[in-house]
Amino acid sequence: MASQHGEESRTSVEDSRSTTDLAERLRSRDRSAVAEALNLTDDHRPERRAQALALLEVLERDEPFPGSVRVGVTGAPGAGKSTLLDALVRALRRRQQTVAVVAVDPSSQRTGGALLGDRIRMRSGGRDPGVFIRSMAARDRLGGVADSAWAAVAILASVFDAVFVETVGVGQSEDEVSSLVDTLLLVAHPGSGDTLQFMKAGLLELPDVFCVNKADSGAPAERTARELEAGLRLAEREAKGWEPPVLLVSARDGVGIEALLEALDAHRRYALETGVLRERRTRGRERFVIDALTRRYGSFGLARIGGAEGVRAALRGDAGRGSFGAVERLGRAIEDALAARP
Repeated sequence: MASQHGEESRTSVEDSRSTTDLAERLRSRDRSAVAEALNLTDDHRPERRAQALALLEVLERDEPFPGSVRVGVTGAPGAGKSTLLDALVRALRRRQQTVAVVAVDPSSQRTGGALLGDRIRMRSGGRDPGVFIRSMAARDRLGGVADSAWAAVAILASVFDAVFVETVGVGQSEDEVSSLVDTLLLVAHPGSGDTLQFMKAGLLELPDVFCVNKADSGAPAERTARELEAGLRLAEREAKGWEPPVLLVSARDGVGIEALLEALDAHRRYALETGVLRERRTRGRERFVIDALTRRYGSFGLARIGGAEGVRAALRGDAGRGSFGAVERLGRAIEDALAARP
C-alpha cells in the first residue's frame, strides 16, 4: 500500500512538472507545444483531464491584458468566410504578425468529426510557421462553437499575435462566438437577402464590424451594403459609443482587405480605451462557466448554488483564478449540494 501511494505521489509530481514545462514552452511561443497542448485538452482520461485543467488555469492566470487579438468571423454558408480569412491571414503575415485560426466545422453525424477539415479551407497556412489552423467539430451545438474552442483559444492566444474563430454560421453562432472573442466580424453575401433575416433574428445588434464579400459582383454587393447600413440605423445596439462600419471587400481580388484590418484595429482601440474589452472578457468568462455548468447539471443543479447570479458572485470573488477550474470547483459544489438533499 505504501508503495502504491508513493507511486501515485511521484506520478502527480511528474504530471505537475510536465504541465509547468508545457506552459513555459507555450509562453515562449514554441509552436511544437501547441499541438501537444491541444491534444491534451481533447483527452478525456481522468489523469489527462486534470493535467489539461492545470495547464489552462496557468495560462489564464498568467495571461497579460489585453493579450492577443481575438476576432470571431461568422456569416451564412457561402458568404466566403474561409476565403476572406485566408486573405486576412496573408495580410497579417505581411505585417509580421503570427496568426492562429480555429475553424468550427459542421459535424459528421456518423463520427462526430469535422467534415470540412483545415487542409482544404485555406491556402495561407501551408508550411508557414507563423500560421496555425485547427478544425473542430461543432457536434450537436447548433450555435456552431465547439466546447473545446474555449480551451483552444486560451492555448493559441498564449502563442500567436492574433486568433480568429470561424463558425459554421447557422443558428445562434453569432451570439455564442461573441462571448469568446473581442471583436465579431459578420460576412454577408451579396444579394442573398440576409439583411432581413439578420434583422428578424436580432443579429444586427451583435457584430462590431460588417463586411460584404465578393464586392467584385458590383451592384448586388453595393445594394447589400446599403441594406445593412439601413438595418443598423434601426437596430438597438448595446455599445452606443461604437458605430459598426459596413465595408465592401473582395477576398478573391484582395480589394478592401487592408481597410477591413484597419476597422478591426479601430474597434480594438475603442474597446481598450473605453473599458469595453475588459468588461467583455468578464462577461465571456461568466457565460462560459454558466453554460458549462448548465449543460452538465441542468437548471435544477445550477439553482443549488444560486443560479446564474450565484455563479457570477462566485467568479467575482475568485477573480484571480481561471474559468476552467471554476467549472470544476462549482461543479463539485453542485454535486455536494445535490448529495446533501434529504
